Amino acid sequence: MFSNPTIATDLILYNAVAFLAATSALRAPTFNDYWAKFSIFLAIALWGLGSTISTWNTFFGFDLPNFLPDLCYGFFYPLICFGVIRTLTFNRKLISLELFDTAIIALGATSVIASLLLKPAMLHFEGSAFSVFFAILYPVGDVVIVGLTLALTLQQRFNGRALVFLVGITTFAASDLYFLWISNNHSYQFAAITDDGWLIALCLISTSLWISGGEIELKERLNNFATTLSLLLSSLILALSALRPNYFPSFVLIPGFATILLAFFRMALAIRDAKQISEERELARTDELTGLPNRRRFLAELDLLIRRQGTLLILDLNGFKSVNDRYGHEIGDLLLRQVAARFLRALPNGALIARLGGDEFGVVIYGPPNQGREAALALRSTLTYPFVLPVGEVSVGVSIGACSNNEAIRSKEDLLRAADSAMYEAKRGDLGLVERGK
Repeated sequence: MFSNPTIATDLILYNAVAFLAATSALRAPTFNDYWAKFSIFLAIALWGLGSTISTWNTFFGFDLPNFLPDLCYGFFYPLICFGVIRTLTFNRKLISLELFDTAIIALGATSVIASLLLKPAMLHFEGSAFSVFFAILYPVGDVVIVGLTLALTLQQRFNGRALVFLVGITTFAASDLYFLWISNNHSYQFAAITDDGWLIALCLISTSLWISGGEIELKERLNNFATTLSLLLSSLILALSALRPNYFPSFVLIPGFATILLAFFRMALAIRDAKQISEERELARTDELTGLPNRRRFLAELDLLIRRQGTLLILDLNGFKSVNDRYGHEIGDLLLRQVAARFLRALPNGALIARLGGDEFGVVIYGPPNQGREAALALRSTLTYPFVLPVGEVSVGVSIGACSNNEAIRSKEDLLRAADSAMYEAKRGDLGLVERGK
């Protein structure tokens, strides 16, 4: 439209489009993954900042540092990769490990690209090692983001969001590669119509977040494999640099050191998360009041008992309801905790006791039926003397139904039904213990 480049059109208007595209991505109303929107916003904004600095240096005599645009453009790639994965996969709660994985993969890939390609490239490209490094990074980064977006899009059967995102990423990479080609041939003209390819691409990427679309589930194993590979290759490069000092420029080794440092932090977080998950699982299978296993854990144990020789005991306290009604739930809870402690001390090694709810307990004893009977009698004897509570001494008894696993018992439901029936018979007849399945 204009014969000569101007500050208004090529410095202000051109770069304003990039910043508007970044803002549009952040404010997309149909997409609710904040971290995906923020990473894409930051990627586009950094590209716009790099373009602004580069254009500024073209128009004005007092140049800003030339490495600044390259840094801004360079950070575009890991940020857009993170945005692609978050945008085209299920919206998951962001965890620290995911951020560390993305950083490790990005830094590891940077270290490998720089180390393996920098020396050969310096034989064919002019300029410092730093400028040659970015000359390598851009085309490799373009191929990576196109390949990643295409792989995720193909798995989604081409929904609208993924298609527009793919077109945007492909347009960006094509504009980038064309620019590198004509620059290498010394035929690039500033403010040519081809420069608009970048803006079109950024607008398409931003627009894709305004389109409703499906997402796929990203396999965690793939992410773990890429992280491990990045760490191993970075370690190998650092080992080679130790064997051959001064072979690599010092700035090339920085991503390798950073990759290993982040890996240590990631390992610490992984250990912490694994411990937290283990504790949460344990809490989900533990009775909050008594600290014994709960009904869920007990039913899981029955799956094992049905395949082995053993006895199931169902225990129900006698007289607990009157204590609870007379003295209140606080005293009742204290009594249950003391009953659970006595029961626990009376059981042999390998047995499992669980609180099934209220004043009912379940016990699994492995071994012949006589061991189950002995355990039941031991549990009854623990309640023959009173409990000392803040309201004074309180006595309760217990009715026990026992059922040994035999050929007639074919499922845990049968086992539970028989033991429960025996317990009710013991309670109604004040018999203390009734056995079935001997």
